[in-house]
Amino acid sequence: MAETTVKETKTTAGKRNSLQCYHCGEHCDRSISTDQKYFCCEGCKFVYQLLEENGLCNYYELSERPGIKVRGKFTSQRFAYLDNEEVKRKLLRFDDGNISHVSFYLPQMHCASCIWLLENLHSIDPGILFSKSNFQRKDIFIAFDPTKISLRKVVELLAFTGYEPYISLHDGEKKRGKKTNRKKIFKIGVAGFCFMNIMMLSFPEYFSSGNIGNITLQKVFSYLNLVLSLPVFFYSANEFFISAWKGLQQKWLNIDAPIALAVLVTFGRSIYEIISGTGAGYLDSMSGIVFFMLVGRWFQDKTYDSFSFDRDYKSYFPLGVTLLKDGKEETSTISALQMGNRILVRQNEMIPADAIVVKGRGNIDYSFVSGENTPVVKRRGELVYAGGKQLGPAIEMEVVNPVEQSYITQLWNNDVFTQEKNKERSFIHPWSRYFTLVLFLIAGGAAIYWSFIDSSRIWPSVTAALIVACPCSLLLSATFTFGNMLRHFGNNKLYLKNSSVIEALSKVDTIVFDKTGTLTHSAQAEVFYEGDKFTEDEINMIYSLVKESVHPLSRIIKQELMVTHSVYPLPVKSFKEVAGKGLKGIVGDKQIRLGSWQFVGEDDFFRDPSLTGEVHVSIDGVYKGYYKISNQYREGVADMIRTLPSKKYQLHVLSGDNDAEQRNLRSIFGKQANILFGQSPQDKLNYINKLKNEGRKVLMLGDGLNDAGALKQSDVGVAVSENTSQFTPACDAIMDSNEVSKLYHFIRYAGSGKNVITWSFILSILYNIVGLSFAVQGLLSPLIAAILMPVSSISIVTFVTLATSFSAGNKGL
Repeated sequence: MAETTVKETKTTAGKRNSLQCYHCGEHCDRSISTDQKYFCCEGCKFVYQLLEENGLCNYYELSERPGIKVRGKFTSQRFAYLDNEEVKRKLLRFDDGNISHVSFYLPQMHCASCIWLLENLHSIDPGILFSKSNFQRKDIFIAFDPTKISLRKVVELLAFTGYEPYISLHDGEKKRGKKTNRKKIFKIGVAGFCFMNIMMLSFPEYFSSGNIGNITLQKVFSYLNLVLSLPVFFYSANEFFISAWKGLQQKWLNIDAPIALAVLVTFGRSIYEIISGTGAGYLDSMSGIVFFMLVGRWFQDKTYDSFSFDRDYKSYFPLGVTLLKDGKEETSTISALQMGNRILVRQNEMIPADAIVVKGRGNIDYSFVSGENTPVVKRRGELVYAGGKQLGPAIEMEVVNPVEQSYITQLWNNDVFTQEKNKERSFIHPWSRYFTLVLFLIAGGAAIYWSFIDSSRIWPSVTAALIVACPCSLLLSATFTFGNMLRHFGNNKLYLKNSSVIEALSKVDTIVFDKTGTLTHSAQAEVFYEGDKFTEDEINMIYSLVKESVHPLSRIIKQELMVTHSVYPLPVKSFKEVAGKGLKGIVGDKQIRLGSWQFVGEDDFFRDPSLTGEVHVSIDGVYKGYYKISNQYREGVADMIRTLPSKKYQLHVLSGDNDAEQRNLRSIFGKQANILFGQSPQDKLNYINKLKNEGRKVLMLGDGLNDAGALKQSDVGVAVSENTSQFTPACDAIMDSNEVSKLYHFIRYAGSGKNVITWSFILSILYNIVGLSFAVQGLLSPLIAAILMPVSSISIVTFVTLATSFSAGNKGL
């Protein structure tokens, strides 16, 4: 290296000097401005001017820099496929020629300003009649007049304002419906209404200790209760009977069998007592059983109905493509693509099928498919696999395999995607079965005893035992424990698919991590500069050159220069980017080169193997220094790895990237961890399968489509996402990327669930012992049953709620 004064600086030291875009808040230079406001791109400037012209600048007052950066370049044909009648039929929810309805998923929606703007689209274009957003689901419902504005123009308007809809092949094949289970809501409503009214009509019976003076009123109240109980028994409770019957057909006493038995016995004895005039029955207890169980299950199912855990490749591919026929552009659906079709793929568009490059040069980003960050250059005649994204100018391609036969869909053709996960029966099921068997033995014993002593007490004692010892309190404890735990997991931004994932998570003994996007930030890096100090003019020259490049390292340097300096772009002449080597150009009157040390002409350089990349700089043939770029690991990851007990958990790292991070990963994970690089999606799936065949319980954390097979194959697959509402691979849980450091806390909390349920079971059993002691003697009156059963249910729900909340705090959540 040339003799010079060398010093090292972390480029983020000067963040206070950077400009921020007035619209979206991203760092920018001074080249784009209007009204004394600076913008990062023409798109943000255009949106600001659009809002200003329509009197909608209140948008900027609701939140500071609330806008979304307008990504990509919009051409007149980008959304042309939306003029295709077949596409419109698939997307429109309603259309009568005068009014059309459509719903779109908008992953960019993030604040009150977004909602305000999206619900005021009619102020920008009168063809939009009204729009309504759902912040939880990140979608928007739009009603528009197709005679004034087309579906294509609606999407273009959303895209121009920064809210480009996510339109995929999945949307075209199956329209998303509401996830609300209305039938379950109706059942809860019916059971709740009847339960409350039966309780109210039973008050005279309670307060008079069963001795109502007016016999007529007593009969009226009893028969009204019987009428009110009919919809509960035949409608609200039918799912328990159906489930129990299916279990018996398979010779298995499932968790719903004792509930169905308790409801049946309670209802049957109540009818007998009311018709015979020997009592008021237990209809309040029966309707209470059904109501509490339905509420508990709804609470557990409702938790994350806005998340999608079962996505396949159709959720990632675009719905429309641009065909080239006789030199003219035509729009078509991706499902209509056939071998030999010519297609046009524009900048930042996904390659829809395996195809060869016919015209232009491909600069393909495979990071989401393979995990490799560096773009791959593809020239004429070379094959490009589906799923990559074109970073450079538009290219013409010829399809060799349609989407259903492409390389990426092979992941979903694997048998692993047809297998049902977590099929093991919960530990609750055998407890319920044993409880039911013991209960039958006790009831049978009471029947035998009273057959010798007093046969008139057989029916009261047996039915009372079956009623008061209902396992609903046991089952409620599990339902509300898992439901409350799901809530605490969600509060800490780990969203589990269902309660069975909690049990599976508590059993893991092997943890496998993806690297890029999981352990490291997918779009951030640590940048240091070592070498001669640059002048401000030289900084602007370097910035101007890297601004012309789409390479990830160039983009990182560009972002860092905007953060640390008040940069201004200069004209670049003779720009050339040499694949795998670097870029060069003339800025002002100086020749600037950035790239590998060989490319810039520095022969005396020793490469640091711990770095992801080095970008060397020379100006007019004089070597100046180099930028050192390494992955930026998520905060707290190293501490989290150290807290995982090495004797309890095996740790593995599978990366599709190169081995530049080998030393850093080894320093974090230690010598015992198995760290592999260059892993293809199939390699990752096979590796997880190998661990499971060895008897390991595997937890896999990944973020990309390349991790989909491994996530599905593992016992617990957690998709790590920068935005939990964004599309993620098929998984058992979705974790906010900022919460990866809490992994060990999540595992420990999952393990505490079984302890909470065990203690609540003990309380329930103690209650049942007390109740059964009265029941087998034939001394259990309706009044005592009516008091004991609700008190038991409420006490169990209260206990598990407090216990799970305490455990969450104790486990660091």
